[in-house]
Amino acid sequence: MGKDSFKVVTKTKPTKEQIEDAVFAWKISKHTHSNSVVVVKDFKTSAIVQRFSSTVNACEYAMDMSCEASKDAVLASDNIITSVASINAAAQGRISVIIEPGGSANDKKLIELADKFNIVLIFTGIRNYKF
Repeated sequence: MGKDSFKVVTKTKPTKEQIEDAVFAWKISKHTHSNSVVVVKDFKTSAIVQRFSSTVNACEYAMDMSCEASKDAVLASDNIITSVASINAAAQGRISVIIEPGGSANDKKLIELADKFNIVLIFTGIRNYKF
């Protein structure tokens, strides 16, 4: 697992620092419980949310926990994001990068919405989700 295997699917491309934070956040999410969302900026975590019944709720709660620290931060989800509500929550928290497995039936809508908000969306192709 590394940045070479990740796929940036949006028009907006990440900076070197954002890629490093995304890899760091992804590694943290690998060791959390299911349905986790991790928010990271400058190698510092501002939220680790676990065991929510939906990714939407986890994203919203992570934004509440992060407060101002979510501005220009990276959001990592261990599970596939399926709802545009998760992207909306990230946009309200002013997240700049989302890294997640990808593979949802709604991926096209998610990519379009991320482009609309100038959020970098990275698909890893790897589910860290623990059943």
